[in-house]
Amino acid sequence: MTAPTRSAALLSALGAGWLVAWQFGLRDVDRSPVYAFFITALLGFGLYASTSGIVIAEFRRQLRTVVIAVTLGVVAKVALIFAVMFFAFREPGHLVLAVAVAQIDPLSVAAMRAKSRMSDSAKALLAAWASFDDPITVLLTVYLTSFALGGGAVGGVGSFAVNLVLNLALAGVAFMLWTLLRGRVERAEAGGRAVRYAVRAVMVVAVLGIGFVAVQHSLLLALALLGLFFRPDLGRWVDGLAQAGLVLALAAVGLVLAAEFSWVLAGVGAVLGVAAFGAQAVVAFALTVPKRWRGDRVRLALGQQNGLTAIILALLLEPTFPGAIAVVAPAVVVVNVLHAAANGAHDRVAARRPVPRPQPPEHIPRVPLNPAPAPRRASPYRVKPTP
Repeated sequence: MTAPTRSAALLSALGAGWLVAWQFGLRDVDRSPVYAFFITALLGFGLYASTSGIVIAEFRRQLRTVVIAVTLGVVAKVALIFAVMFFAFREPGHLVLAVAVAQIDPLSVAAMRAKSRMSDSAKALLAAWASFDDPITVLLTVYLTSFALGGGAVGGVGSFAVNLVLNLALAGVAFMLWTLLRGRVERAEAGGRAVRYAVRAVMVVAVLGIGFVAVQHSLLLALALLGLFFRPDLGRWVDGLAQAGLVLALAAVGLVLAAEFSWVLAGVGAVLGVAAFGAQAVVAFALTVPKRWRGDRVRLALGQQNGLTAIILALLLEPTFPGAIAVVAPAVVVVNVLHAAANGAHDRVAARRPVPRPQPPEHIPRVPLNPAPAPRRASPYRVKPTP
């Protein structure tokens, strides 16, 4: 699927959700517990799908860059986005909106992973960045709302700490279960087809069970950690489900946007989306200064995507900051349209670029195709014949 086709499909999904909400007069969809569980499940699946596709060796090799990206990188992106928003609107409250769109959507990254032209190192960096920057943005949202703005708390730092401990506990239980199954899985992979399928089915059921508990109690970080080790071999099924999940996610955004839409707030959201996309480019270029990233710098700079994490944070902010959904939802659309257009343009430019001829290494001397025979040298040990 080309970038324009993908953009058209995603905008169609958004429009379909909008039309359904408008046709049936759906209001306050975001307050429904079914809707909350649905989008949280999609977000959790995106986190799992994103980390389950990481090449572990590359993840370990790039761990330092990943940690910087999900900590200092997120803070830097928030600062850049807020600077643009404050310059444009002079509204301090837009700081929390900057936090809401500062992360990268893991479901979108997982859906694009299969067709990405990035190296394994860059895929590992972007997938880990998308999966593990969510806790940082949630913490920033909680802190800024509770203390800096004084407009009422979305949660509390204490509840965030408890949630983090519960996430780690659930991931620890899952890891112990995996250590018990790992030996049997390795033996089953060497056995017959029926045994392999049976073991994979058991692993899928285990992942679904852990995933249900994680979604039910909003322990989504545990799902991101789960994808690093609990990986049933499903081939291309995960990538296909990620594509379908992204379409459903945009339709879910359309259901909410139909009731909250405002042209004025949509304009604010458009500026927010452009600022988020530009902030990713600046931070990514700063993180990828070393020469090993030279071939992937542009693609990582154009890697900003937004989706369900931004929507969930906007839903949390809506009671305290009315209009958050009406601003963040258009920003999500703008970011994803910019992502598709910019990456499509870069692919076309890269396709027209001439491929350099491979040059022999400098330490290997070049040998001519038809070398002239070397002149014979007289041996110092040859004895001249006597006359």
